[in-house]
Amino acid sequence: MALKERVQDLLAQVNDMKAANAEELEALRIKYLSKKGEITTLFTEFRTVPNEEKRELGQLLNQLRQQAEGRINEMREQIVNSQELLAKSQLDLTRTPDPIDLGTRHPLSLVREEIVDIFSRIGFTVAEGPEVEDDKHVYGMLNFAPEHPARDMQDTFFIEKEIGIQKPTDVLLRSHTSSVQTRVMTSQKPPIRVLCPGRVYRNEAISARAHCFFHQVEGLYIDKNVSFADLKEALLYFAKEMFGPETQIRLRPSYFPFTEPSAEMDISCNICGGKGCAFCKGTGWVEILGCGMVDPNVLEACGIDSKVYSGYAFGMGVERIANLKYRVKDLRLFSENDVRFLRQFESC
Repeated sequence: MALKERVQDLLAQVNDMKAANAEELEALRIKYLSKKGEITTLFTEFRTVPNEEKRELGQLLNQLRQQAEGRINEMREQIVNSQELLAKSQLDLTRTPDPIDLGTRHPLSLVREEIVDIFSRIGFTVAEGPEVEDDKHVYGMLNFAPEHPARDMQDTFFIEKEIGIQKPTDVLLRSHTSSVQTRVMTSQKPPIRVLCPGRVYRNEAISARAHCFFHQVEGLYIDKNVSFADLKEALLYFAKEMFGPETQIRLRPSYFPFTEPSAEMDISCNICGGKGCAFCKGTGWVEILGCGMVDPNVLEACGIDSKVYSGYAFGMGVERIANLKYRVKDLRLFSENDVRFLRQFESC
């Protein structure tokens, strides 16, 4: 058969090409357009055609190749579209989604919410304030002397700010949520009964027992005739609700610039029941918070008449309570987002 007739015969075959799937289409492409395909073979034979016939045959060959490529591309698009339609038709919208790993509330969030819930039952409401504070609200109004060690760079993160007449050391990251209490006392009139949860920052070396940031919950109650007995009963109620009805507390004398008298509160070890173990170092007691009666100087600095009103304040570390509740030995686990650690609290 002459070359021209073979070209015309292949043109007819190309126009009639059909493929039901991608495999059949690939077989057609190999048959006609591969290096050893029929159309490629014709181009090889074209070299031996007399010069006077090359013009006409060359045009036919180019038309054949373009027709074959166009037809294959067209069928490929049809197959892809049909597969997409088939996939959509088989989509069951009533099926539940594929299982995915769901997150869980962080243990510190669980403990903070439990603390807030316990104190809300006896009338405390939540108050919040900025984490970037000024020296006045963090230290000045809380009876800290100008030379107090807490003001030193070794304890506090100061922020340089040279705008206007403000000194660079006037702005800092709050080292306790007591700054929220001073803001509440200067903006509200007694009676005041607030709980102040939040993140605080201190310039400490990070280890299993300390971190440069942690979380606190502080409480403040100011009214007429508030006594130390009121403070003790509120804290005893909290301890029993948080750690169980058998929990006992003890108050030891201590010192804080913003309370007088001041105390540290211990609870009977919830692991050994007060009998003594490695966790409580054989004493049967574990320290959990500091507390005291609000110093009259603090009340006066906040515009509250200390001769009419009195109050108590307390503060605890959320990580400390979480350690006791979940027996976590390394504080760093709370901030490293290790999924293996966090999954332990999925059922909480």
